[in-house]
Amino acid sequence: MKKSSVVVLFASLALLACKQTVTENPEVVSEPMETAMNTEASFGVRGNCEMCKKTIETAALSVEGVVSADWSVEAKNIKVSFDAARTNLEAIHQAIAASGYDTDQLVGSEEAYKSNPGCCQYDRTMEMSVPGEAPVQAEE
Repeated sequence: MKKSSVVVLFASLALLACKQTVTENPEVVSEPMETAMNTEASFGVRGNCEMCKKTIETAALSVEGVVSADWSVEAKNIKVSFDAARTNLEAIHQAIAASGYDTDQLVGSEEAYKSNPGCCQYDRTMEMSVPGEAPVQAEE
């Protein structure tokens, strides 16, 4: 009887050790795979304040495949991380422009710009941190 209890105890410990190994490994493996698929980029976006920051970042994050977005009030620059297999920079520029903000590639929607709060109606000639080619008018 004592011998069978010892066998059951060792079998239980072995199963518990296997379970811990299996549950820990997916976390370790999945993190680098997600990071490897992300592309990082930054570009200029005009805006004034923390309300602009929230709108700009929300617009960028609304694009399927965008993982993170961080717009700097001071630098007038957004840093984005996205899955290049699911989206591209053009789609991110378009989403931000549709929310009323000029990027270094697109002029924001005039209608959306005018509907922004007064503090968010920025000088449309202000410098952005990343000069780009002449912006083109966003599609509405």
